[in-house]
Amino acid sequence: MERIHYLLQQFTAKTLSLSEKEELLVLAENSTSLLSDEIVKMIIAEEAHAVNVVEEKWNPVLNKILTIDKPTRSPKRILMNSLKWAAAAVVFIAFSLTTYLSLQKKKEHVFATDVAPGKNKAILTLADGKRISLSDAMKGDIAKEAGFSITKTADGQLVYNVAGSENVNDTRLNTISTPNGGEWQIQLPDGSTVWLNAASSIQYALNIGTAKQRVVKLDGEAYFEVAKNAAHPFIVETDKQAVEVLGTHFNINSYKDEKVTKTTLLEGSVRVLHKNTNESEVLKPGEQSLVSVSGIAIKEVDVEEAIAWKKGYFMFNNERQESILRKVARWYNVEIEYADPAAKDVMYYGTVSRFEKISKVLTKFEQTGEVHFDIKGNKLIVHKE
Repeated sequence: MERIHYLLQQFTAKTLSLSEKEELLVLAENSTSLLSDEIVKMIIAEEAHAVNVVEEKWNPVLNKILTIDKPTRSPKRILMNSLKWAAAAVVFIAFSLTTYLSLQKKKEHVFATDVAPGKNKAILTLADGKRISLSDAMKGDIAKEAGFSITKTADGQLVYNVAGSENVNDTRLNTISTPNGGEWQIQLPDGSTVWLNAASSIQYALNIGTAKQRVVKLDGEAYFEVAKNAAHPFIVETDKQAVEVLGTHFNINSYKDEKVTKTTLLEGSVRVLHKNTNESEVLKPGEQSLVSVSGIAIKEVDVEEAIAWKKGYFMFNNERQESILRKVARWYNVEIEYADPAAKDVMYYGTVSRFEKISKVLTKFEQTGEVHFDIKGNKLIVHKE
């Protein structure tokens, strides 16, 4: 309870750190009654030192806050000083749960048409040029080549299995690509696992498990859990950079319509090499490199934001609407059109499920009161309020 008290005090003082804000959001979702009780205690504590009473005005506000779990002993007298706690609670609950409170003043937008979220969908292109739709393929063995059997598991993962103890030295390439609205998980021949985001592709040689350097070429975004093998470094190449690792967990965002390539390290150590300047930097867990035309910048980040897509949600930390909607466009396979260019600069902070229909996601953004959307066929039109 002391922790909740502290977080609420920091919230009203507007001094919450990012991690504390996330902690408070979790409490709001999972322990609403504890929050409500603590707010009431704070109000009662302040009342003991007060002289002015505004019971008729502020009791209704408190009752709204406590509708989920109202205490048996409500305070009989509410002070003017208590206003800051009541107001903070109303704002907090509306913000953290994005509930009906913010929509009471403005009717929720009802979209005439809707768009379903993305799903497991990818194409495997074999070394001989044969293309296999992984979403359509039945579970079990789907292909054999160069001493490998390629299997689709019951949960949709693609797994390479070496046939017997044969030493495979085939340098021919396989490619796995996801369209807009698709994602896929792959276990490479060396045992490394890759989660491929929408509108992305990876290319690798069949001998990646035995080659001196395990090289993967990435276009788009992927999360890697690399099998440790100190004698055979794992290298991920994109158009701007190369990332070298021995065994680690990291995420790379390298879409061509993004100005920078972001590499975020969760575990282990990686070296990021700029292909044009030959500048290199070693990342530590919790750090992110941003590779642009001019060089490499390093910053500390909340790694959960970088891998939110892998866990099934969008996470935005004071991010521009234009950047957000590029992610939405890839996942929902829609085209973005701005009726008012000023809408690109609206900032948003929040977390949204990737598995809702697009209308649910857009409604969250509209609650800022700064933008609204229209859906016409496959086109998402953005307006500034």
